[in-house]
Amino acid sequence: MQADADEAEIAARLGVLRLEHRDLDAAIAALGEGGTADQLQLMRLKKRKLRLRDEIALLEDQIIPDIIA
Repeated sequence: MQADADEAEIAARLGVLRLEHRDLDAAIAALGEGGTADQLQLMRLKKRKLRLRDEIALLEDQIIPDIIA
């Protein structure tokens, strides 16, 4: 029972992180199209996006069992 609850929590967190990742994509694109993009802000957004991708990968690894062939 506990494993199902943990998996549900991880799945919910994954949904939030994926949404934030997509939002950052849009924000980065909009900032880049602005012409006079704030390079520091752009770098911060890209770093945040990379951290989110790493966190998403870690959570996905917790849900998907390793299959050793």
